[in-house]
Amino acid sequence: MTTSALGQEPSVALRTEDFAVLAQARLEPAVWDFLSGGSGAERTLAGNLRAFDAVRLRPRILTGTAEPDTGVELFAHRWPVPFAIAPVACNRLLHPEGEVATVRGAGALGAVTIVPMLASRTLEDIRAAAGAPLWLQLFWTRDRALMTELVERAESAGYGALVITSDMPVMARRLRDLRNRFVIEPEFGPVNLGSAGVQVRGGEGESGVRAHAAKTFDPTATWRDLEWLRSTTRLPVIVKGVLTDRDAELAVRHGAQGVVVSNHGGRQLDGAQSSLTALREVTRALGGRVPVFVDGGVRRGVDVLVALAAGADAVLLGRAPMWGLAAAGERGVREVLALILEELREAMRLCGAATTADLGPDLLSWSAP
Repeated sequence: MTTSALGQEPSVALRTEDFAVLAQARLEPAVWDFLSGGSGAERTLAGNLRAFDAVRLRPRILTGTAEPDTGVELFAHRWPVPFAIAPVACNRLLHPEGEVATVRGAGALGAVTIVPMLASRTLEDIRAAAGAPLWLQLFWTRDRALMTELVERAESAGYGALVITSDMPVMARRLRDLRNRFVIEPEFGPVNLGSAGVQVRGGEGESGVRAHAAKTFDPTATWRDLEWLRSTTRLPVIVKGVLTDRDAELAVRHGAQGVVVSNHGGRQLDGAQSSLTALREVTRALGGRVPVFVDGGVRRGVDVLVALAAGADAVLLGRAPMWGLAAAGERGVREVLALILEELREAMRLCGAATTADLGPDLLSWSAP
């Protein structure tokens, strides 16, 4: 019998949602809402999950598949697992060690972590703790010198790529945060921004994080800014927040070396199409010219399989590993990722797929979510 992050008794963590239950019990209600909530009526948040629920698999039999190979080739490197940890702000809200625990847990499986610009540990401390590659996520900030400084620090510390989140010209109204007047206190806040990371509590019906975003993020950024960012770095630049074929084409035209199909986990435009739906449109448009990643609604290994079969080169995991972090720190992150990997391997065997390259659209049957 095995033990898990959920305690010393035999493991009851049979689904990633089991970690969510423990995470919610351990977090302050306002922090749980910040992690779990979406924007508006949370239609897109729910739509991301429904999109995966609507897919049916068409497995093959008698393929002789024993132990499937879950690796993928990206940017001239081999990833042992076809998923990475998506950027989630201020991990110290969830666990005292914050991003240091996150990258240690991910490193145990060789999984890439995309470190958030709004990390609550320094880029250098995170790099020192990592056992697998790191990428740095950025927002478009009004202060371009701040972006340049972060890029230079990332290059010096050995980060492998930049991911520029481009779907937040303004932060959408996240009603849970507004009701809670949510603010990230300095001891948990984004330490890599210096004084620019400090938030102030707002009035009734206001959110400190939204006020901070309005002050910090640049709503005027255009494709020319992407060209500028490309000119400042030798690292690959990946554009996150793509939901249409047209924007995918524009991203590549202006220098992106990869795109992330994402609706920000249902936290920006409420009513936006699901990431899985947009993924098919984007992969058709790009035709393999650059790697395509996807996030939003991925909760289990079979979801990873579906995303890969639908055309993604790899999948980003957001909330699920954060549930593990809140539940048990480094160990919880490791157990969540190991569970998803175990589920993926099982699904590949049952679909008759020996490698991730065997996962194609012929495995999928689509219906209206």
